[in-house]
Amino acid sequence: MTAIGPESAAAVLAVVGAAFAARPALDPPADALNETEESIAALLTPGGGLLALLDGRPVGAVVLDPVGDALYLRRFGVDPAAQGRGIARALVRAGLAEATRRRAQAGAGEPAPHRVVILAREELPLTVQFWRDMGFAETGRRTPYVEMARPVPHTVEVPDADAMRTLGERLAALVRAGDVLVLSGELGAGKTTFTQGLGVGLGVRGAVTSPTFVIARVHPSLGSGPALVHVDAYRLGGAAELDDLDLDTDLDDAVTVVEWGSGLAEGLADAWLEVRIGRATGATDVDPDADPRLVELDPVGVRWLGVDLLAVSRS
Repeated sequence: MTAIGPESAAAVLAVVGAAFAARPALDPPADALNETEESIAALLTPGGGLLALLDGRPVGAVVLDPVGDALYLRRFGVDPAAQGRGIARALVRAGLAEATRRRAQAGAGEPAPHRVVILAREELPLTVQFWRDMGFAETGRRTPYVEMARPVPHTVEVPDADAMRTLGERLAALVRAGDVLVLSGELGAGKTTFTQGLGVGLGVRGAVTSPTFVIARVHPSLGSGPALVHVDAYRLGGAAELDDLDLDTDLDDAVTVVEWGSGLAEGLADAWLEVRIGRATGATDVDPDADPRLVELDPVGVRWLGVDLLAVSRS
């Protein structure tokens, strides 16, 4: 994936022209069919774009258009000859990563993207479903367009276990009853350590430990806040088993944390927070307890629009 500017207008126009010409005829026709090299260059000038190459040939493109606190994905397209190779999904992920980078680098008082937005045609249900599958939720509708958005992910570098607990404790101030957090990362990455901090921040009863041998534990609140439900999905056979767990609390009244839950726990709610923990370096000869981590907080769904995840990084 290559970041581009107005100088790549011809390549973007070629991809956009091929992609939109292959779509069903719409009324009114897609504005993209009227683009020229000059108009594409003008679209690329404010925020640039991304170009996907296959064997050196442009096959996917998107224009990144910053508008206030949003980054719009415009003229998103993949050459029909290159479809079925995951290029569209890679373009979306690259767009989200670019939004994350821009928000992290924005100075005080500078506009920074907090959401990524697309406009889909309501006559194209498969296209709308694609964006839903990529974590976008409908935020508006003005015929013939459906506006869909998802929050910008936030990445935090965590130097040690104490900092991981602090991250969880700070995140507790942003969650509420009914929220689902899906934790992923290799064995020993810090998933349970993160959950311990979350439990401290929520003010729940009982020591938070790995739920491996019991599958799920419920930690009631010591005050008026939500309970914490801590689940290990590693040994579950599917989403149905997760939904059928015999818990002592209604998940709508709790914050649910699911370790090893990617691909399973998302069905528990319309919105969730992915917490992906990875190593900050590729080194293998370091003390595991002192090995820094990168924690990606990736919110999905309307619930997380407007939630300031940057707050977890503020001291």
